[in-house]
Amino acid sequence: MDYFLTEDQKMIKELSRQIADEKIMPARAELDEKEEFPWEIIKVLASSDLMGLCYPEEYGGLGGGTFENCLAVEEISRACIGVSVCFAGTGLGAYPILLFGSEDQKKRYLPDIASGRKLAAFGLTEANAGSDASGIQTSAVLDGDEYVINGTKQWITGGGEAEIYTVIVMTDKSRGSRGASALIVEKGTPGFTFGIKEKKMGIRASATTELVFSNCRVPRDNLIGKAGIGFIVSMRVLDRTRPGIGAQAIGLSQGALDTAVSYARERKQFGKPIISFQAVQHMLADMAIQTEAARALVYSACRFIDSGAKNISKVSAMSKVFSSDVAMKVTVDAVQVLGGYGYMRDYPVEKMMRDAKILQIYEGTNQIQRNVIGQELIKEYAGKKDNR
Repeated sequence: MDYFLTEDQKMIKELSRQIADEKIMPARAELDEKEEFPWEIIKVLASSDLMGLCYPEEYGGLGGGTFENCLAVEEISRACIGVSVCFAGTGLGAYPILLFGSEDQKKRYLPDIASGRKLAAFGLTEANAGSDASGIQTSAVLDGDEYVINGTKQWITGGGEAEIYTVIVMTDKSRGSRGASALIVEKGTPGFTFGIKEKKMGIRASATTELVFSNCRVPRDNLIGKAGIGFIVSMRVLDRTRPGIGAQAIGLSQGALDTAVSYARERKQFGKPIISFQAVQHMLADMAIQTEAARALVYSACRFIDSGAKNISKVSAMSKVFSSDVAMKVTVDAVQVLGGYGYMRDYPVEKMMRDAKILQIYEGTNQIQRNVIGQELIKEYAGKKDNR
């Protein structure tokens, strides 16, 4: 379909696709096998200015929005979402500074992130605090002009590789979620270390580690916004980044569909290509329908967010839920189309199917997203007349 992209948007998509085809596809199997962080590819993305897509020009970015960033994420994900999460995850770490940071914080950190010289990461999840952010145990106690941080964050994308971390901590446990705050912590700060690198089912090229804080001191000036708004920071940031998960999903779905169609045209059974069989055609047709429907929703969500709309939680959640459920189904069907070959590592759909599962889990499980959507519907319809 023609989504009426601007010339700049078409250029972003074409450049991202070129890098995906030339740099990522030849390396994806090895990166997955070795569980190796794709620094060389990150450098290519940085030199192409793609790392700065969603940052304002005054901080060294290109001045684009959610949509421009998602166009790049989609094309990179068509080749490998293990690589695309390394690209997109740094935005998750930077958004708290971009949306709530002081001018000094923005000038201090965003230019290095926008240029790709440094990566960022976001520290929210803990062993007992995932979807329930009020369960955060990591604490930060104000001592003079410094916060002293103690605790552990779990499953942090980019952990150990990123240089700049925005971390959600409890500064007043008596207030529950209203006692959470956001702090910037730089790699190398005394008392800040990393746990082991996790062994994952998929997205193996990305690094996932614990963040460990033991009497880690950071300046009071590293507080983002003000004390007590950490939960608000988290929710606002995730509202803007969840369409990026949608973009990963549609890129992955498109890659799986492309592989399945190509294989079905070449694979012969009973003397003719299996794509000539109606059963296979119907599977491919459903895969194509679902992928295009997901793309339409994600693109619409991105444009809605970039329009400046205030209430974006429902649309953001919808774009994440629908597209990630599609990606799971499409990759499973791609493996089925390829049959025994699909189960083997010789073809990429085995990896795509493993990778797809995380899209239904991270940045809020799809079950939690449905809660968000349901709560927004309750608000929308509260007080409306019964039109039966």
